[in-house]
Amino acid sequence: MKFLIAIVAAVLMALPANAQESEIKTVISGQIQSFLEDDFETAFTYAAPNIKQMFGTPERFGEMVVNGYPMVHRPSEVTFQDLSEIDGAVTQDVLLRDVQGLYYVARYTMVMVGESWQISGVQVLKSTGVGA
Repeated sequence: MKFLIAIVAAVLMALPANAQESEIKTVISGQIQSFLEDDFETAFTYAAPNIKQMFGTPERFGEMVVNGYPMVHRPSEVTFQDLSEIDGAVTQDVLLRDVQGLYYVARYTMVMVGESWQISGVQVLKSTGVGA
């Protein structure tokens, strides 16, 4: 009986984490899709207040992504990896393949704003391996 209670408790505790992971993936996927469509206005809506304040307008934000993060602007492949907490921050790693076939890990830092997740930063690292 104790074993059954422990299993039920573990499942119930995992439900919010699974919902959180799903919501975060939806936000990141939405922004990537917006970039693929060059819809910087919509992409900007996924950004947290710190990013919005830093760039001011969707156009300036889009220009930064196009010029500085081509693998985020035009990924040819997107694979979600680990959701984790690093130094108190929720991060989602995403494996991106660029148009040249090179792989990168984009580490998205996520924050809860009101009742929704937003992207407060992205750190891009060249991946040493190949696809997922």
